[in-house]
Amino acid sequence: MSDDPKSEGPNRDGANRDGPDADWLGAPGSAAPPDPTRSARGPGKPALPKRFYAEAALAEHAGGFRLTLDGRPANTPARNPLALPTRALAEGVAAEWAAQIDVIDPSRMPLTRLANTAIDGVAPRREAVVDDLSAYAGTDLLAYRAGDPDRLVQAQAEAWDPVLDWAHEVLGARFILGEGVMHVTQPDTTVAALRRAIGETDGPFRLAALHTLTTLTGSLVLALAVLRGRLTPTQAWTAAHVDETYQASVWGQDEEAAARQAQRRAEFDAAAHLSALSDAG
Repeated sequence: MSDDPKSEGPNRDGANRDGPDADWLGAPGSAAPPDPTRSARGPGKPALPKRFYAEAALAEHAGGFRLTLDGRPANTPARNPLALPTRALAEGVAAEWAAQIDVIDPSRMPLTRLANTAIDGVAPRREAVVDDLSAYAGTDLLAYRAGDPDRLVQAQAEAWDPVLDWAHEVLGARFILGEGVMHVTQPDTTVAALRRAIGETDGPFRLAALHTLTTLTGSLVLALAVLRGRLTPTQAWTAAHVDETYQASVWGQDEEAAARQAQRRAEFDAAAHLSALSDAG
């Protein structure tokens, strides 16, 4: 849920549907609704719709808050209400819409993209998302260690062992460690414990955040540690990139790789922020 978005923006009920922004906004009557699982991906469409509203605001809606554009309720690309569970998250989404200038650029609206994914892609298929995340329980990054050099071995141990200790003590997940890339089969009790932890994640917004955090790092344990407050987003991101940091110290920084990592880091931070705001009350 963190690669290339196609249509991220809400539509306005009763708004003018003509022009290139109609399809992008998920207008009723279009040939097929946008794929909701693509709504938090990538930099957006090349041709961006013009800003068509003067004010982005909020209205109370079903125990939460709905984005409004010039007083009209906004929808997701799949034409569900763009409704947020907390005022803090709703204000964050509204601020992204208010910050658009001449065009609506989804690449500058990470909370909106993730909210659309939570509403359109996660809420209606929660069990499928839990299944998808559970697959990471058997292949978590933190279980696969380098055999050498000693400096990398030590760096991995210092960054990862305390988190695995936490997973054992708090989640009941005890990992078997392996060296290199050969698959290590984890105990059934570990897989079950992590699946239980995934299932305990409240609501589609935090589950969407957990999915993004996991896929961007390859570690369900690090993602759960962020959601549960064991690690800050910066600590988790640094832990997930121990190998890259070591390689850069030996061979130097690759500018293209650094740029890609910076983009992924921004997505990671946005997912952590969405999780925190959706739990802020």
